[in-house]
Amino acid sequence: QVQLVESGGGLVQPGGSLRLSCVASGTFYSINAMNWYRQVPGKERELVAAVTVGGSTNYADSVKGRFTISRDNAKNTVYLQMNSLKPEDTAVYYCNVRARTFRYFDYDYWGQGTQVTVSS
Repeated sequence: QVQLVESGGGLVQPGGSLRLSCVASGTFYSINAMNWYRQVPGKERELVAAVTVGGSTNYADSVKGRFTISRDNAKNTVYLQMNSLKPEDTAVYYCNVRARTFRYFDYDYWGQGTQVTVSS
């Protein structure tokens, strides 16, 4: 089992910055992909950014150049640095990881979500 604890959400003015963190704990062999998703009411959850265990990253077009995903493998932590925030970035942000068990099965886990509100 893997537990994910997110932090860093809140209220920020347009143009401002926030940094989200997500720490994975529990019993697992390894953490592979680490991702950030977001969801607004009435819409599907969308992938915002992804980072592989090797550090390769991928971003939604809407956040390229403004958001940066990174990870600290020693701490089993993934970060999302969000700059130049826009009102349309307002959403609940979810951490998602794919963890491998000691029997080499892969499972996806989700955090509880953290609210990000961009408003003046």
